Amino acid sequence: MEIIFRDKDLDRLEIDAKFTGGFSREIVKAYRKRIWAIRNATDERDFYGFNSWHYEKLGGDRSHQRSIMLNKQWRLIVEIIKTNPINTIEIMKIEDYH
Repeated sequence: MEIIFRDKDLDRLEIDAKFTGGFSREIVKAYRKRIWAIRNATDERDFYGFNSWHYEKLGGDRSHQRSIMLNKQWRLIVEIIKTNPINTIEIMKIEDYH
């Protein structure tokens, strides 16, 4: 899938091995694994196959966004952009779930 990043630091977090963006190593590792899996997915329906991701639609004024769990405390917020022939995922932010 195509990925775009809302924030240049999220892009850098994927490609710069020394950059942590202020997150723990555990979160950075989980983030990179999720980005790798997103890039290799056919479309967002593949995300439901990863039970540990808890891929879900957010509610209320954020109903256009989805979340992917990084661990019990942190989640990755994404938006699906409808494009042809495949959708694009916009990586919005890493958010404290609690």
